[in-house]
Amino acid sequence: MTKRPLVYAAVCWTAGNAAAYLLIINRLLWVWAGITLLTAAVALLRRGQGVKLLIFLWFILTLGGAYFEWNDHRNTTALPAALGQSASGLEEAPVHMEGIVSSTVERDGDRVDFVMVIHDAALLSVEGAVNDEEDTGSTEAGSEEAGGAAAAAQGEKIAVQVKLQAEEEISEAAKWKRGDRVRVDGALELPATARNFDGFDYREYLRSRHIHWLLKASGTASVTVEAPAGFGFRSVLRWSDSVRSGIGGELERLFPARDAGYLKGLIIGMQDELDPDTYKQFSRLGLTHILAISGMHVAVYAGVLLYVLTRIRLTRETALTLTMLFLPVYVLLAGAGPSVIRAGLMSMIALYAARVGILKDGLHVLCLAGWLMLLWEPYYLLNVSFQLSFLVTAGLIVFVPLAAPLLARLPRRPGSAVAVTLTAQLVSFPLTIYYFNQFAMLSFAANFILVPFITFGVLPLGTASLLLSRLWPYLAEQIAWLVRLLNTATFAVVDGIGRYAGMTIWRSPSLIWIVVYYGLLYALLLMLKLAAEARKVPGYIAGETVPLEGDGHCDARDSSPSPAGIMGTAAVRRYRITAVLITAGLSLLLYWGYKPEMPSPEGEVSFLDVGQGDSILISAPGGVHILVDGGGTLSFGSKEEWRVRRSPYEVGAKTVVPLLRKRGVHHLDAVILTHGDQDHMGGLQAVLEEIPVNALLFNGTLAEHDNYTKLMSTAVQKGIRLYAVHQGMQWSPSGSEGTRLSFLWPKLGSAGEPVLPVVEEQNNSSVVFRLEMSGRSFLFTGDIEKAAETEVIAAQQSACIPAGTACAQTAAGQVDVLKAAHHGSKTSSSEAWLQYWKPSTAVISVGENNTYGHPGKEVLERYLAAGMDIFRTDEQGEVQIKVKDGSLSVRHKLISADTSP
Repeated sequence: MTKRPLVYAAVCWTAGNAAAYLLIINRLLWVWAGITLLTAAVALLRRGQGVKLLIFLWFILTLGGAYFEWNDHRNTTALPAALGQSASGLEEAPVHMEGIVSSTVERDGDRVDFVMVIHDAALLSVEGAVNDEEDTGSTEAGSEEAGGAAAAAQGEKIAVQVKLQAEEEISEAAKWKRGDRVRVDGALELPATARNFDGFDYREYLRSRHIHWLLKASGTASVTVEAPAGFGFRSVLRWSDSVRSGIGGELERLFPARDAGYLKGLIIGMQDELDPDTYKQFSRLGLTHILAISGMHVAVYAGVLLYVLTRIRLTRETALTLTMLFLPVYVLLAGAGPSVIRAGLMSMIALYAARVGILKDGLHVLCLAGWLMLLWEPYYLLNVSFQLSFLVTAGLIVFVPLAAPLLARLPRRPGSAVAVTLTAQLVSFPLTIYYFNQFAMLSFAANFILVPFITFGVLPLGTASLLLSRLWPYLAEQIAWLVRLLNTATFAVVDGIGRYAGMTIWRSPSLIWIVVYYGLLYALLLMLKLAAEARKVPGYIAGETVPLEGDGHCDARDSSPSPAGIMGTAAVRRYRITAVLITAGLSLLLYWGYKPEMPSPEGEVSFLDVGQGDSILISAPGGVHILVDGGGTLSFGSKEEWRVRRSPYEVGAKTVVPLLRKRGVHHLDAVILTHGDQDHMGGLQAVLEEIPVNALLFNGTLAEHDNYTKLMSTAVQKGIRLYAVHQGMQWSPSGSEGTRLSFLWPKLGSAGEPVLPVVEEQNNSSVVFRLEMSGRSFLFTGDIEKAAETEVIAAQQSACIPAGTACAQTAAGQVDVLKAAHHGSKTSSSEAWLQYWKPSTAVISVGENNTYGHPGKEVLERYLAAGMDIFRTDEQGEVQIKVKDGSLSVRHKLISADTSP
């Protein structure tokens, strides 16, 4: 430990930061007290030089935790306190703000985004406006209050979103630059928080960037911009943005749109214009690190620059100094993300150490760079790019020397490439499944083939064509033509491997699981390395016998193994046995992380919050998963082309699929599409594309719109079995004892009707079914209205007439939970419907602040009059109902608001 004090100190600082983030203050203090007592006990028992180092590391750990806690405590908004209002009171308050643009200005379709640092703010909320012009005293007080608010809010960051109103405004917004002084009139809005368990929390994401409010403005007329006067650091950033923009424009001139977007990400880290389908293909194979500027890019450029400088006969010291001075410029041009900052810092430290002759340990350089970054911004610790960048780099430094002897039989260069690629895959694996919940079995092959190809082919040639575009246009065009061919080959390989990638879905593992994984991986590689080295001991016996040579007579001096060889043989055997045991432990750990949740006699129904729509996950005993509807993003009319965004929000891809992966749903035994309306079926397109599905159950009708046709075509192409369900059908999922679905609607079509009729109004054709699971019952109703409710009741009563009262009671069943039909619309949930089923609990899937008036006031009154417990996704987010020991337990993501009408 004394040989690497900086490494251990950096690890302790990071651990202190992580503990402060993960633990609430009370638990943090208890953990700190325990560590302090343990440190004191060790110090008393062991007296020596190591005690001083132990106390030093305890001090660093404590300081790291305190530093993060101090920064986190200060990371609050000043606006509510300055105005004397609650945060909710400021929601949608009209304001006028003045500040400085502190980020690049980005446009996607009809929306422009940038971050503004408040320089002056006069907050004019509707409630604070002065209506009586004669009340001069009130006016003066209001003015003083506004001035106090401006002073308190000085320096706070605001995320500004400007919705363009006309295509002509694009050119006006394009003039906005970082460093501009802006005045914005808009409305404040709190960022959205996570509304589903395991869902993405946009509010926390922005908070980690010291942003607490959104300021939404309409049109460029609401924004006034002035260029800065004088020269300062922001002028350097403006220059960087201009150069990046110019590079992007030059790449667009040289290459077609798809190639230009790809090369922007590859050369200068601009991923905003990368084709979404291309990014998706790279992501599936774990290749997105190629598109983010990282150590690979910095190493290539630094190496090329050093080579050029030495070739023009500059001294070694001068070449190192010039390269070191060039790196900050490249970091700025590459976007200054966490990975490129890490790579730039490491390279600068390494170059300086090499210049003064003290470069000895790459791990020291890495830890120093990480420590400096965390001192500058503790929230870097929460950044996925930061975590992957440092972890993979540390893994390469630590694990490659362990893995290299195992590949000694391969030629040197291929062996080194295999060692680096394999190590990077093994080290990044836990974080990959933690954040992305998927891993491609062919990821190693894709990285092994494409990373060298892109790094030493596409990247330098693309850069060369860019640099020569103004100096030697003809040569630049020829190189660009070659790069286009290489890109075509790259996309073809990515697409080909992606089709057979062997995608696996993983639950997000716990922190303990990740730590154990790295411990076992290190121990396994160490044992294999020791075994490989022990085989090289002179006199090592490879088998049970020693082959005889010459005339067959054995010379004891030649055939007898040396003592060192005997010891080497025993060591190899010992290391191999240990490696086998560690491999078994690692295999069990991987199985534990991959397998679905243990089958249990309980079940759970999760009503996901997908806005104005339905999506319900049924997790039945035995590991059976059924998805009912998938939500869908509603759109009204066709948008003008300039308004269309590159990667618009789609609830299936952005919400439903990530939640299924987070929960380790490897496959869906069935998807039930209740009917063809967009808010129920739209999100299922992404589900069918990304999650294996055994069967698709639908209402036996067709809807006359493109999205429905595409969904059905996807199901056919993927070999998903299609079942048109109707009244009277039942299904008991295999492997889930006691689980049964009884379909109550729609009724079977009459003779002479088309097999799959086209139905424009789908609500009353919705699939209605009753789920019996673990002794409890749930009724799912789609969007049926009162007319269909009446027919369902009549059919149930008619079916029970021959069997008498017992059948009627079974049919009505007094269901425990009712999924409110049509989002609680007044067109559904009739008095007769509720009296027939007698549910004790109702769940309403409905969008927050929807424009339809859902749920209806009269519906809520009927529910309350019937004594039902009401849960609403618009107020409580995701609602989970678990069957445990024959009773129902309910939890929801958000704190409940008053559900009374």
